[in-house]
Amino acid sequence: MKTIYHSKKFRFIILILCLFFLCFTLFPICSYGATPKIVKIAEDAFEDIEKWLLTISTPAAAVAVVTGLFIQKFSFGDEERIRTGKKLVKSALFCYAFVLGTDLVLAAIKALVK
Repeated sequence: MKTIYHSKKFRFIILILCLFFLCFTLFPICSYGATPKIVKIAEDAFEDIEKWLLTISTPAAAVAVVTGLFIQKFSFGDEERIRTGKKLVKSALFCYAFVLGTDLVLAAIKALVK
């Protein structure tokens, strides 16, 4: 028994409908190089966060280094405070170098992608 679903005409109509669906949904995104709005908003947000982190990391590192140097200077011979000051200076410089290195790596990846 032959049903409507097994006929060649029905299969042809389904094929045409699928092709129209693909043409009207997938091809305009590919052919015009359009970026979805949500992706653009996310990219802009991440760039703003990156700029904000770089802007705030410089004064934060400077304050940490100066604080560590003051702890060393005004330790009055206390070995524990001298060690604490040295650790603070070293860790502040390391963290600042890490932030700058991360920015450098992200800039290199952006250059390679584009």
